[in-house]
Amino acid sequence: MADKLRVGVLGLTHDHIWGNLRDLNASPLGELVAAADPNQELLDKVQAEHGAGQVFLSYEEMLDSVELDAVYVFSDNATGAELAVMAAERGLHVMVEKPMAADLEGAVQMLAAARQAGVKLMVNWPFAWWPQLQKALEMARSGAIGQVFSTKYRSAHAGPKELGCTPYFYNWLHDADLNGAGALMDYCCYGAALARTVLGQPSRVTGVVGHLLKDYVTVDDNAVIVMQWPRAIAITEASWTQIGHLTSYVAVLYGSEGNPGGGAPQRRPPAAGRPGTRGRRGDRGAPVPRGAAQRHRLLPPLHPPRPAHRGPLQPRGQPGRPGDPGGRAPLCQQR
Repeated sequence: MADKLRVGVLGLTHDHIWGNLRDLNASPLGELVAAADPNQELLDKVQAEHGAGQVFLSYEEMLDSVELDAVYVFSDNATGAELAVMAAERGLHVMVEKPMAADLEGAVQMLAAARQAGVKLMVNWPFAWWPQLQKALEMARSGAIGQVFSTKYRSAHAGPKELGCTPYFYNWLHDADLNGAGALMDYCCYGAALARTVLGQPSRVTGVVGHLLKDYVTVDDNAVIVMQWPRAIAITEASWTQIGHLTSYVAVLYGSEGNPGGGAPQRRPPAAGRPGTRGRRGDRGAPVPRGAAQRHRLLPPLHPPRPAHRGPLQPRGQPGRPGDPGGRAPLCQQR
């Protein structure tokens, strides 16, 4: 058996990282060897709970001093784009948590860096590993549900802070520069990726955002995107003001012969010895979350842009503030 992939983590302020590290540690395909983040409390947590062999307050120091095959990027969306470029330029495969970047410019630079370096760049979409969504996509591809004329996705809850996300996470989710928007960037991205996968590039896109209830944030707390094709319409909705979970994380494909869909499955602790990540060994790509054997490309690549000149990474605001660095937030980690 080939050696395990040596994985480093760039950024720990995205709460999704903790579930992904549990899966990585349960996998025979990869191992966590190092982590970097400017918050010492998060470094202490990743060492104590996930066995990171080396930790660094500097991203550059980790990349320049540790032998790695791939990195996970779990910082805020703006910094994450810069970190992905830094890793790709060093010849490392990259898995970055959705939605990829805070803006189009960052996403284009990531793609250009990966293509120039010849490394893999993966955007991790948590809902891509839902068995019911994988089945729905399979049915759409095979023609089992006829002509697909619409997709719909809704993500909703009472808000990142109310859900139990750590301050390190919700502080940047509430920051338009670090996140890219509010609920629009956090959740509408899922339905946009789903629609683009099933229906292709839309001919018209309309977005609406609203700051409706949360007076303590300055970003949108509700948003809707409508995408149009000559013979199809797709809708993606996001809300940080919904009470309860009756319509949270629901995806549906509408076809002339059927409407497969469903909500997010409840997360269960991994059974002892069950691999939590899978990947193909031959290409030395980054280990990915469970379900990789049936993965679907959710964001087809753009035309290759010219790589932008890049200087040293500059800090972007405060990645987080002291608070609860690692109290578990199971619901938030399942978002």
